[in-house]
Amino acid sequence: MTERDSDIEFDFFDEPETEEASERVRTPRRPPPRGPRRPVRPPQGLIPMLRLAGLIAFVILAVVLLVVGIRGCASSGKHAKYQGYIQNVRAIARRSDQIGKDLNAALSATGIKEADLEAKINSLAAQEQQEVAQAVQLGPPGPLRVEHDHLIEVLKLRASGLSRLADAFNHTATARSATTSGRLIADQARLLVASDVNWDFYFKEPTQLELQRQGISDIGGVPDSSIIPNPDLASTLAMTQVWRRVHGAATGGSSVTGNHGSALVSVTALPDGKKLSASGAASDNQITASTDLAFRVVVSDSGDFQEFNVGVTLTIQKSPKPIVLRKKIDVINAGESKTVTFTNIDINGLFGLPTTVKVAVEPVPGEKTTSNNSADYKVIFSLGG
Repeated sequence: MTERDSDIEFDFFDEPETEEASERVRTPRRPPPRGPRRPVRPPQGLIPMLRLAGLIAFVILAVVLLVVGIRGCASSGKHAKYQGYIQNVRAIARRSDQIGKDLNAALSATGIKEADLEAKINSLAAQEQQEVAQAVQLGPPGPLRVEHDHLIEVLKLRASGLSRLADAFNHTATARSATTSGRLIADQARLLVASDVNWDFYFKEPTQLELQRQGISDIGGVPDSSIIPNPDLASTLAMTQVWRRVHGAATGGSSVTGNHGSALVSVTALPDGKKLSASGAASDNQITASTDLAFRVVVSDSGDFQEFNVGVTLTIQKSPKPIVLRKKIDVINAGESKTVTFTNIDINGLFGLPTTVKVAVEPVPGEKTTSNNSADYKVIFSLGG
């Protein structure tokens, strides 16, 4: 073997170790035990945003509640204002109606002298003027200002009409013609009739419509008001009769001349519709007793003149005290028939027992024949079948 061969062989067996072989084999280490896992934190800007959102929601809720509360208070205040106004108007209407009743009583009074009647009407005019002052002081709700102005005008018309009516009696105090005087007086009385029409047309009806638009329906309604309930009282014929009666009393003479009269025409029990017979027995006039029991009485003017305030009385015999009911017919023309109805009749204790119902029509001034003014009816009340 040559020296070269020896070198080659040496190189083959003495080959250097690779890097992998020279590396130390290491034992793998176990990772150290971990502690409890920390919660994941939200981003740093999220919590302030949530707080801000909650604050905004709270503010919105507070504003909503405040608005609802304000609206509730406003609604309550609105209702109270309308209610207070209508109550005040109702009081004015009631007093004005009473003035009309007092006027009717004065015009129909027997034996009143012209000077006394004139003074009475002037007094009523002053009372009506006080109602004007009361109305002016009222503060109506805004939407009713126009209607309220009409209300004031109605009351002014009534006060003026009453004053002019008193003046008409004064101007005709020495007149000779009853018809001419009656026409002059009636012209002034018609102003009062016009005021009743205006109350309905310009105040009551539009006020009702406005209350409906405002959604207010539980305050009792808009009141009626009539100073002359029956327009016939303002007719020339009616005022002529008043003038004659007043001037007859003023001169000490008879205030009523000519043919005057009233008559009872019929009496009917309701709701049966049973027409009572004055000549029949109680069994012929059997009446069903009920809560709707009423008596319809028909009265006629049997004379040649218009009559006023004709009284009608219904009497039912009952122990220990009879039932007595009264009605009045404001005005009735010659030859005319009018009906009055008596209701709210308590007949407890009369069931099955015969009793008597009497109806009487009060004689009018100057009436000479009164035999047809009343009638007695034997009746019996039953519970019905």
